[in-house]
Amino acid sequence: MAQRSYDERIEEIIKKQEQLEAQRKALEKKQRADENKKHAKRLNEFGSIVEKILGRPVVDEDKIRFTNFLKKQEANGKYFTKAMNARKVTEESNAAN
Repeated sequence: MAQRSYDERIEEIIKKQEQLEAQRKALEKKQRADENKKHAKRLNEFGSIVEKILGRPVVDEDKIRFTNFLKKQEANGKYFTKAMNARKVTEESNAAN
C-alpha cells in the first residue's frame, strides 16, 4: 500500500477543516434563526397581552403612549423595572421552594 504524501495529507486536513467550518457556520445560522423565532414569539405574546388589557387592537399611536408611560414610570421611581424584577424574584423563590 502506497503511503500518501505529506501534501496529500495536508490537503485532506484542509478539506476537513473547511467542512467543519461550514458545519459550524450552518449551526450558528440555525441558532440565530431559532433565537429570532423565540424573540418574535415573546414580542407577539406581549402585544397580545397589551391588546387583551386594552380590550382593543393596538394602533400606531399606542406605541408612543406606551413608550411615554414606561419612561414616566421609570423616571418616577423605576416602577416598571421594580415590578418586572419583583415578579422574576418571586418566580425564582417559588422554584427554589
